[in-house]
Amino acid sequence: MNFKDVIIIGGGAAGFFAAINIAEKQPHLKVAILERGKEGLQKVRISGGGRCNVTHAEFIPSELVLNYPRGEKELLGPFHKFMTGDTIDWFEKRGVALKIEEDGRMFPISDSSQTIIDCFLTEADKHKVEVCYNESVKKIEPSSQNESGDIEHHFKIETHSDTFFCNKLVVATGSNSKIWKLLEDMGHSISKAVPSLFTFNIKDQRINDIPGVVAQNVDIKVVGTDLFSEGPLLMTHVGMSAPAILKLSAYGAIELAQRNYKFEIEINFVKQTFEACIQCLKESKLNYAKKTVFKSPQFELPKRLWQKLVLASDILQDTRWAELNKQQLDNLSGQLTKAVFNVDGKSTFKEEFVTAGGVDLKEINFKTFESKRYKHLYFAGEVLNIDAVTGGFNFQNAWTGAYIVSQSI
Repeated sequence: MNFKDVIIIGGGAAGFFAAINIAEKQPHLKVAILERGKEGLQKVRISGGGRCNVTHAEFIPSELVLNYPRGEKELLGPFHKFMTGDTIDWFEKRGVALKIEEDGRMFPISDSSQTIIDCFLTEADKHKVEVCYNESVKKIEPSSQNESGDIEHHFKIETHSDTFFCNKLVVATGSNSKIWKLLEDMGHSISKAVPSLFTFNIKDQRINDIPGVVAQNVDIKVVGTDLFSEGPLLMTHVGMSAPAILKLSAYGAIELAQRNYKFEIEINFVKQTFEACIQCLKESKLNYAKKTVFKSPQFELPKRLWQKLVLASDILQDTRWAELNKQQLDNLSGQLTKAVFNVDGKSTFKEEFVTAGGVDLKEINFKTFESKRYKHLYFAGEVLNIDAVTGGFNFQNAWTGAYIVSQSI
């Protein structure tokens, strides 16, 4: 009989982290990872443009949880047990030093995700974790009794090529719809998966031909909702991206999916009210009377964006500040403080495949990450209905959950 003490389904970040920590703490246990691909850690490999955004330099649990549209309340306790500092310490003890970038993201000093992959493979080998590749799970059966009524093992797992038995089962399969279906068949509730980190597709004269232009700090809201975001905004070949958009896509994942990714956004490029902006423009009218509006950007806006908004306000390229009439001032203030854009569709943000959805959080004991429906069944990572904004937060959720699972086991 192919028996293991602990089986981890999923050879990604959470799966390897759980397996290594279990095997290190309990060297007498037989620990195996079942990975459906011919190699594991694929998301680790492509994260952060191939550099692996390991975590984020936020060291206060109550602040860290604010980056999780789903999971904020549930992760507060776990983050008090295993946090960013613990992640840094874990990797450094194993020879992987991390660095903090200006925006708070943390990467290995090598700037290569291969460093993280090598660390995991070395540690797994060192602690005798058996990694079984090309093992796609097709069935999970809880509990089996022998003739005298004793439970021989708690789980039977069938793959396409083998059958495994174990006493403890950890599911760390990320956004895998087939595994979600198996868990649903076992009685777990699954929140429907929808994309969480994505950019907005927008066709609009005001942003055509200016890809790469960044407005450093804007306010954005989705018209007709309470969804709001702020931060840098990047114009792209197909629309808009950067943190302001990505945060909105994460927090609005479910609602925007319901709208089939067709909605309106209102942008305040200058973070001022319409009235305050008018006053500033009137001052500019006095101060720059002889200059053309087109060639004298205000509010520290990028020149090309300013020029697009000026033209959209029915102001000609050769119009001087002194020549602006009331209607033109109103138009320009409107474009600067409440410009409305039509969003028609989404695009994946780089290779950051993140989804909202997964095992219902009410069915998990977050002191142990154990299922409330089945003893000895544990979860870690994005298989749960937890997701985060971009910046290393999704990995921190994986490390924290996997570590607590290993402590529990």
